[in-house]
Amino acid sequence: MTDNNQPEVISQKLAIAIANPLFPTVDSQLRSGRHISQEHIDNYTFLADFQNELDTFYRRYNVELIRAPEGFFYLRPKATTLISRSVLSELEMLVGKVLCYLYLSPERLAQQGIFTTQEVYDELLNLADEGKLLKAVNQRSSGSDLDKQKLAEKVRSAINRLRRLGMIYTVGEPNSGKFTISESVFRFGAEVRSGDDPREAQLRLIRDGEAANPESLHLEKVAEQAESDDEIDNDLVDDEEQE
Repeated sequence: MTDNNQPEVISQKLAIAIANPLFPTVDSQLRSGRHISQEHIDNYTFLADFQNELDTFYRRYNVELIRAPEGFFYLRPKATTLISRSVLSELEMLVGKVLCYLYLSPERLAQQGIFTTQEVYDELLNLADEGKLLKAVNQRSSGSDLDKQKLAEKVRSAINRLRRLGMIYTVGEPNSGKFTISESVFRFGAEVRSGDDPREAQLRLIRDGEAANPESLHLEKVAEQAESDDEIDNDLVDDEEQE
């Protein structure tokens, strides 16, 4: 009788990849939802060299190793993934779209690619509906300074989440609030890749129904509470709908 539990024979090149001292770090980063781009040249080169073999490896977990048109790598889970995952909140997605908009802006070159948390917050208020954003934090929002402070805190949290996912990189001191934007923010701008004017297309994405609304973020808060109660790990972003 055939034993269906017999181990599969892996290719020599996959064995070499797994034995590489970079593999544990890169594997952990990918599983946590991190995007790996050319800013981390050693990890990026490792993935580029062993892309096909590692994609075969990760498919055993029902996830795919994706290399985006901009070059960065990430794991995209299928519905039956064996690797735990979570989705970004609507506000986090919106902040990601603003980061993509800033990446495409002339200001990025003028400022040597460096932005601040405050600039992202100001741009968010400029591009999206401030009233809806404030009501997302407090449905009874009157536009008070306290409401705006809570929104700013939410935006900072969103930026920190995106930093952990490899979308931005801190410049200077950890608490400086300064960062550069990685090309991996194009996960929030896949729709603009074929547009005549990418920046205008990204602006439309932000303004046309992409902003968070009170109802959706109320559900987000409920989900966050349930997630906290159940001690669920948020470690892999699955936002295929963004693409």
